[in-house]
Amino acid sequence: MIVYATMLIVGGFCLTVLFTALAKRLAFRMELVARPRTDRHHRTIVPLGGGIALFGTLFLTLALPLLAIQVQDLPASLSQLMDRSNLQWDDVRARSNELWVLLLCITSLFVLGLCDDRRGLGPGLKLIVQLGVAGMAAAWAEIRFEFFIESQWVTVPLSALWIVLLVNVFNFLDNMDGACAGIAAVVSSILFVGAVTSGQILVGGLTLVFVGALLGFLLFNFPPARIFMGDAGSLIVGFMVAVFSVRTTYYQEALSGTWHHVMIPLIALAVPLYDFVSVMTLRLRQGKNLFVGDTQHFSHRLKRRGLTDTQTVLTLYLATLCTGLGATFLYQVDLTGAILIFVQTVMVLALMAIFESNVRQDT
Repeated sequence: MIVYATMLIVGGFCLTVLFTALAKRLAFRMELVARPRTDRHHRTIVPLGGGIALFGTLFLTLALPLLAIQVQDLPASLSQLMDRSNLQWDDVRARSNELWVLLLCITSLFVLGLCDDRRGLGPGLKLIVQLGVAGMAAAWAEIRFEFFIESQWVTVPLSALWIVLLVNVFNFLDNMDGACAGIAAVVSSILFVGAVTSGQILVGGLTLVFVGALLGFLLFNFPPARIFMGDAGSLIVGFMVAVFSVRTTYYQEALSGTWHHVMIPLIALAVPLYDFVSVMTLRLRQGKNLFVGDTQHFSHRLKRRGLTDTQTVLTLYLATLCTGLGATFLYQVDLTGAILIFVQTVMVLALMAIFESNVRQDT
């Protein structure tokens, strides 16, 4: 199983490296670039083609199996490979409609982000499309919470709101070289542990490809970045993390009767959520538009403490890993242990707030 897990990560990594190299050239020809602005961190012209590369990898990952199940007689060697890799091919076939909807959702967000990268769209239009895509994923692809509440009239809207929240959380995180992709890779790796624990081969396999894709993109995006993912990338990154957080954590584990498993995404996503909430709070206090970019994110505040770009993103990775590792133990502990993990996460966030608290006064 380790061999095939490695193949999935390496496959996602290599595909994204290839696509990113091609997208970098294409972005300049399309004039798809990020220019220096007062509300942005970078000071040079940087191509925005990273989203094209990430989308290409995810599109192939979803589309190829869906096309393969349409073929009645697969080559014997391919069938044997699937059997040895424990890939639940019948499960892929049974969930083909859900996977088609998932592919449609990713494509819609990619097109939305690409249009925003090229022309700049208003926040209202972007939010409407995001709500539509999230509702479609929750209602038709069953990317929704299924714990405690049986009524879809409740679970579908709640799940859609969660998806939209995470889409914007990771869109906000795309504010410094390597931040969005690196944090998403850490969070997705934590959620992969949940997929393995609950025996979800299909979700776990897709998570591994996604992690590999993010690592491949980081080769070009780690400080100093040679390419940005843009909204075309950050929107689908946030969407995929939302999908994994719902399907991995709640889909089967909530049926066991151990309710504190539902805290896993909150713990794993504590640092990204902290950034989102703190930025929104600052903008509210200052009377600014909540959806207009600025340099008040947690990463920017850390940098004003004297950290370099590399030190800043590594700090974000480590903080996310610190809270995420606690989330992995929620499968093994009782209620008391879960409370202690939650308290530990709050303490990590409190340390972060204390460390950069005096910077807030300057923003």
